[in-house]
Amino acid sequence: MYEHNDTTRLPERGAIDVDDFVFAATGARVRRLTTPDGEHWFPAVDVATRLGYVNTRQALLHHVPTHGHQTLEDLARSVYGATTSRRIAGHGLKKSMQMVNLRSLILLVNGCTKPESAPFKTWVAEVIATIQQSGTYSLDPAPLQTTPGTSYVMPPQVADAIVRLEERNLRADEALAAAQEEHLAELRRANDERSKVGEQLGTLTHQVTGVQHVLTRIADALDQIVDRMRPAPTPQNPPLTPQHLLATWRDRNLVVTEDVHAVAAHLAPALVHGPVACRLEDVAARTGLTVARVHDCVRMLIKRGCVRQSGSVADGVPVYTLP
Repeated sequence: MYEHNDTTRLPERGAIDVDDFVFAATGARVRRLTTPDGEHWFPAVDVATRLGYVNTRQALLHHVPTHGHQTLEDLARSVYGATTSRRIAGHGLKKSMQMVNLRSLILLVNGCTKPESAPFKTWVAEVIATIQQSGTYSLDPAPLQTTPGTSYVMPPQVADAIVRLEERNLRADEALAAAQEEHLAELRRANDERSKVGEQLGTLTHQVTGVQHVLTRIADALDQIVDRMRPAPTPQNPPLTPQHLLATWRDRNLVVTEDVHAVAAHLAPALVHGPVACRLEDVAARTGLTVARVHDCVRMLIKRGCVRQSGSVADGVPVYTLP
């Protein structure tokens, strides 16, 4: 079994080159396998697709007799027997693929509605009409015989179909090339636009950076103005301690006797923390003074502005606090 591009294939014996014949019939180049006895077989899916059939199986069922198609595996087995797998390996075709011979291909062409096949079907009708009228249809021998056997001139109808198909393919190639060129032009224009946008973004970024720098400088200047306008922090007095309180009273000559100092030293630790309830008897017991003397000392402290009485608790004990 041989493919159409196999250089080891035996010389063709057909009146017309089979590839040109199939091209004129289907409007496309179709894969082909040729058996050693010269019979040509074509993948049914290739033929049906090129002819516009939607379903290959239905196309075979409606237009091709049962003996006009078979699977590639059955075809190879009928030719090569037990060496089927080795013989068909490397052809790029599946063993389950349906194959049709040239007669079945022509039946599929006659059953299709593809415009490209119309000239070929017209020629087939002319061949049948000529045979009906004269009983024969013959081809003219080619002026130049280049292969063993006899070569024939291709019928004008088939040749015209091939020329039209080649022209269509050429126009399609030109249209494709033009479309590709237009696509490349669009890509170039898009790249140019992106470059311009990139430059504009770069300029805008530079401008924004400059504005941000100016705004930063303005913010720094405002911070400096606010700092200058902010009032100086008021120094906080150190926490008051009994020693500091006694020293303050002494500096003001408020403590004039040792008795008064003793009573003041007893009251100072409590007064620095807030109001204190002072029972005169307790102070007398702590200082060794009489209650009357403690009373006089407290009155002295109040008179000199060291302490003041802010009230009394429930049992009448006076409460003293710093002024």
